[in-house]
Amino acid sequence: MVSSCHCYPIRVRGACGNTARRNAAKVFCSNSVQTPPSQSTIKVVIVGATKEIGRTAVLAVSKARGMELAGAIDSQCIGEDAGQISGMEEPLEIPVLNDLTMVLGSIAQSRATGVVVDFSEPSTVYDNVKQAAAFGLSSVVYVPKIELETVTELSAFCEKASMGCLVAPTLSIGSVLLQQAAIQASFHYSNVEIVESRPNPSDLPSQEAIQIANNISDLGQIYNREDMDSNSPARGQILGEDGVRVHSMVLPGLASSTSINFSGPGEIYTLRHDVTNVQCLMPGLILAIRKVVRLKNLIYGLEKFL
Repeated sequence: MVSSCHCYPIRVRGACGNTARRNAAKVFCSNSVQTPPSQSTIKVVIVGATKEIGRTAVLAVSKARGMELAGAIDSQCIGEDAGQISGMEEPLEIPVLNDLTMVLGSIAQSRATGVVVDFSEPSTVYDNVKQAAAFGLSSVVYVPKIELETVTELSAFCEKASMGCLVAPTLSIGSVLLQQAAIQASFHYSNVEIVESRPNPSDLPSQEAIQIANNISDLGQIYNREDMDSNSPARGQILGEDGVRVHSMVLPGLASSTSINFSGPGEIYTLRHDVTNVQCLMPGLILAIRKVVRLKNLIYGLEKFL
């Protein structure tokens, strides 16, 4: 049973409140007696920790069995406690830093199993995964706008480095199950249309709709043959070459929703998934963290873990 004391040098670039300090170093000490983490504890570093999904992940990781938040990385809220900015009553004594290398070095010295969860931007993902691998940490990447070219480059790097990495277009288990059900249904129906709703108009059709269309294409099925040549905007956008159509609605205040509508003689089969908030991604994230430490290469898609 030991007490803990952590010292982190901080380079201040900005702050999200009044708690940040411009000290050359900031010391967080706990006088309470704590049980040292077991050898099986996974130390987790969250990149993009002050985003909504990052703050939610801080809470989820802190509550997850066998996990410990070891670092919170962002360019905002430097020096503030990761737990407090995430809404926790008690501080985690983990300050938000902008130096990923320093945090990774600390974990590597402890020889603990570690995972970097990356919620950053497409332009920084490759370097973040390389840094994590250099210190012996696996990575979970959830950056929806990441280019497939970057994924290909990361796959080659992880294969060579023998390091585990998951690149997930979605962390929602419900979304993955929706897509798996759609693949099964696509063998039995020749008409299909995707209808999605989003509160914001950015990046439509959504990555989820594109992923669904890709999954049910190239299966030897041509959909909606009756109006394949229709160019009416009211008929939606065709994704791919197999005739899958998508219709996107944007209404402020509307929950994110995706439905896949199949039809055959005398019947309509509808699959639907609604998302009310970012917490829906946390079970998938925790699952990904537990599984990725066993990998020696990159895999694409959370469905590989289900």
